[in-house]
Parts: sequence; structure tokens; C-alpha cells
Amino acid sequence: MDVHAPKVEAFNLVDRTNTDPKGFVRPVDHFRVEPWGLYMARPADHPHFHYLESWLLPSLGLRASIFHYHPFHARDQDRYVDIGDFTAGEHVWRSEDHYLDLVVRTGRDTQLLDVDELIAAHSAGHLAAAAAERAVLVATAAVDGIAAHGHDLDAWLAERGMPISWR
Repeated sequence: MDVHAPKVEAFNLVDRTNTDPKGFVRPVDHFRVEPWGLYMARPADHPHFHYLESWLLPSLGLRASIFHYHPFHARDQDRYVDIGDFTAGEHVWRSEDHYLDLVVRTGRDTQLLDVDELIAAHSAGHLAAAAAERAVLVATAAVDGIAAHGHDLDAWLAERGMPISWR
């Protein structure tokens, strides 16, 4: 397993860019700021997907995404959720991924991924115990909330006063 420091990204509202964890600066088609989050939509030059939409939800410690996959790389998922710290700024928002992820298959199930990665990162000193514990608590609360809404992330967020929409 590749043990690495948390992945950090920046979302520059003024320059309309997204700086990914490897430092690549990508143009953003659309940002939308709401009192409870930031929406981003941008093209992707990834071999498996061509477009990415994300909602950063700081108060929940979540980043919800839709990956628009190329036909031969499609995955059985509707939403992908990263757990971490998401910080709003006047001009730049920041994210720090805390390893745990959720795969939501709307109406069917929600799967928690990468627990082993979180434990390895904590053991290697990349993530403090308090942050690792928070990641577990955030992830399990999200799984519980999403499941209670028929495995529908959007419905759960709407019920929490965070109605999201996608492109």
C-alpha cells in the first residue's frame, strides 16, 4: 500500500481554477457558492473520466462528486464522497482529503472504502489521532444518513438544508 500525506487541493474562484493534489492547475467551467458549500464543474484529462462535478460541504466534512466516465471505464456508482477538511475562503477554498471514501449507488447501497489507507496514514504519522477519529465519525454519520434516505445522497443533503444540483 502506498502510504502518503493527505491530498490537498485549491479551488480559486477568481482565477476559475482547481489545483489538484499533484499541483496541476486545471480550468474550471463553473463555480457556485452557497452558504453551505461550493459547487465546481470542470473538464478532466484523466484516462478514465472526461468531466468532474463536485460539492465541497465544509460543515459535514464531505466532498460529493460525480465522475463522468468514458464508456469503457464506467463504474457502478452514482456519487463518490471524500471525507476530509474543507475550508471556505473569500477567493480560494481548500480541501484536505482524509483517506476515507464512500461509494453511493442510489437506491441500492453505500459502501465505505479505504479504512486500511486511513489506518496506515495515521500509523505513519501523516494524520493525527483526532483527525483520524473525526474522519471515521464523519464517514459513519454520512453512511447512516444516506442509508436512512434510501441510499440517496442528494435527498439526505436536501433534508439537511443543503439542496444540491448537478450539471
